Amino acid sequence: MTLEEKVRENRLRRMAERRGLVLTRSRRRDPLALDYGLYRLLRAKRVLLETKSLDAIEARLLKGE
Repeated sequence: MTLEEKVRENRLRRMAERRGLVLTRSRRRDPLALDYGLYRLLRAKRVLLETKSLDAIEARLLKGE
């Protein structure tokens, strides 16, 4: 992960937190796994979104959902 990607991820984590959400990254270490490198938005331990890319998460947060 580059520094630019890490900064973006942290910015989106803060944005999600302000909306009462939690941004989590998949813990999979197998690059062949379906959810490898993807993210989830959670509210009170319940998944709000299917596992998505950071781009999809950013689009949802910017729309204000």
